[in-house]
Amino acid sequence: MSTSVITEEYKRQAVELALSGRSIGSVAKELGLRDSVLQRWVDKLRQEPTSAAWRHTTQATPMSGDQASEIARLRHENERLRMERDILKNGPSPWRACAA
Repeated sequence: MSTSVITEEYKRQAVELALSGRSIGSVAKELGLRDSVLQRWVDKLRQEPTSAAWRHTTQATPMSGDQASEIARLRHENERLRMERDILKNGPSPWRACAA
């Protein structure tokens, strides 16, 4: 990361990514952090008595009807875009250059 100030919210989100099943190394690389920095944040979270508050934000909360319909719409759009991409990838060579 650059010399900007790293907020607690950013740290929390980075730790949530690391605890979501992805490796600390891959999350750290994606975020431009050293593995040791992210590991220290994860360790600190696990040791803090208030860490339950951080974990609470990762628990599922009931979705509103609007959120559920938006997710369904986006999933449908993603599927359509994947199909279009695959068509372009497998089509004639001039189209493949556009899909890359």
